[in-house]
Amino acid sequence: MTKVAKDGALRGPDLPEYDWHPRTLTWWDTWRRSAQAQQFTSTDWDFLTDTAILHTRLWNGEASSAAELRIRAAKFGATPEDRMRLKVQVDEEAEQAPKPTTSKARRARILQAVESA
Repeated sequence: MTKVAKDGALRGPDLPEYDWHPRTLTWWDTWRRSAQAQQFTSTDWDFLTDTAILHTRLWNGEASSAAELRIRAAKFGATPEDRMRLKVQVDEEAEQAPKPTTSKARRARILQAVESA
């Protein structure tokens, strides 16, 4: 498992000149600020730029781009499931994960609640 911490730094290149859908510009900045971006190489950014074209096409009504866009975004860890498959854990996700409860800790909370009532 590779752990990466979200730091909000802007990484990677600006998108090249193109008739980008506004939603794609937001999507691109989301990727540039993602924790995963710390691991992206120049070839990753190149592949992601090509993926941005598919993203713009989808938002411009070309539904035929949807499947390829999903496949490509998964390679970068777009969803929690994708990140699990890639064995990448973003620290903010670890903090949000529920902590396992032992029966002893649960019992103590129940007793405390009963005593306060």
